[in-house]
Amino acid sequence: MALEAAGTWWRGHTYVHDPASNSYGLEAAAALGVAVGVVYKTLIADVDGIGLAVGIVPVDELLDLKAFAKAAGGKRAEMAGASAAERSSGYVLGGISPIGQRKRLATYLDEGAIIHERIFVSGGRRGFDIEIAPDDLLAVIEGQYAKIAR
Repeated sequence: MALEAAGTWWRGHTYVHDPASNSYGLEAAAALGVAVGVVYKTLIADVDGIGLAVGIVPVDELLDLKAFAKAAGGKRAEMAGASAAERSSGYVLGGISPIGQRKRLATYLDEGAIIHERIFVSGGRRGFDIEIAPDDLLAVIEGQYAKIAR
């Protein structure tokens, strides 16, 4: 695993995923007993002139597509289709992790994560989240902070 190879501290958390859940992130926060603001979702969007890129934002916020496009060096962005996101990442929706994706894409973590000692991101399947320091996450995935949530 990339985290172990990097020597980064992290902790995995499992919970029973309810297939009827409408929001994977809100479900994770409730199941793990943590504040919604420290659970982040991994989204993939298509940026004009750039291609696919990854945005990581709190589960109770939205990806600001205009800000995301600007951070990635484009003018417009739109959410990637489910099949494109799954094909690119190698993960299923609701379990897309920013770590260990099939294709390495430009990745941006909302700058609001800076205030948290640790955040939770998907560990690659529904019902499994990884707790990690935001700076450590960015070091492992070679990402950067950007103001991309609204």
